Amino acid sequence: MVKDFDELEVYKMAGELTRLVYSLTEEFPEKEKFNIVSQLRRAVASIGANIAEGYGRFHYKENVQFCRQARGSLAEVKHFLILSKELKYVPESKYLDFLEKYENLKIRLNNYIKSIGKRNI
Repeated sequence: MVKDFDELEVYKMAGELTRLVYSLTEEFPEKEKFNIVSQLRRAVASIGANIAEGYGRFHYKENVQFCRQARGSLAEVKHFLILSKELKYVPESKYLDFLEKYENLKIRLNNYIKSIGKRNI
């Protein structure tokens, strides 16, 4: 039984993706520090933050809503990584590593959202 949000596998996976994106953006050009880097880091950090905030809410519908926001942020991260790859800031091999983690997290997050609703019907 999970006692707090930091024990959730989906939260741990969000943290792993966050660390990867932070690492990737270290190599971006300085001119992107307040543009793509800032947007990417904000979006990726909000995935785990929304999972945590949803977990802390009283009603399961609020939890689902925050997890949906996390899913939206996840899609935003993918958008900026696609753009970064097209701008040659991210090599194809590292983009593929990201994509694998992205897909796994998306599946886990969708399953988590479904499980929240099933537990509380």
